[in-house]
Amino acid sequence: MVTTQTLNRQILLKLLIAAVMMFGFGYALVPMYKALCEVTGINVVTNKNDYGVRAFSPNKVGNTQVNYARTVTIEFDSNSRGPFTFKPVKNFLEVHPGEMTEIVYEVTNNLGRVVRAQAIPSYAPKSATEFFTKLECFCFQEQTLAANETKKMPVVFVIDAGLPDDVKTITLSYTFFELGLGGTPPAPKSKVVS
Repeated sequence: MVTTQTLNRQILLKLLIAAVMMFGFGYALVPMYKALCEVTGINVVTNKNDYGVRAFSPNKVGNTQVNYARTVTIEFDSNSRGPFTFKPVKNFLEVHPGEMTEIVYEVTNNLGRVVRAQAIPSYAPKSATEFFTKLECFCFQEQTLAANETKKMPVVFVIDAGLPDDVKTITLSYTFFELGLGGTPPAPKSKVVS
């Protein structure tokens, strides 16, 4: 006959195994999601490196010399989801790989109340993402705008000299959205650039 103590041990063992399996499944979801997004092409902003967690790091930077023989056009795009007027102060810049560059975006809160907001970047072509390093960006943190406030927000970046030669134009697009509305912001639409 099976004792109560034996039954309790069996149940405890089954619960421990279930907990370990659930943890393992949860841990495996992130790489599975990334792989699915890469295969289907649904999510342009696929990893946190694409939207600002990748900060400037001395051991990541190789040759920091500017390549004056090459010029890359950087186009700037903006979208807003919420009560904002949001735009770059310039629509494009000509930059040399390796040179530190700054662009400023301007946002205006069109409401008579304080608004919390966040920006999510996306890049086109996607292959240029790993060569676009932001040193400073308003997308790194949440923004708070007072009623009817206009704010100028800089982005400082470097295009890595290893950018493939066939990439002549890169589009940096931001979607600026209000936080705390109970929903997730829509993913930014990427532009196809040759």
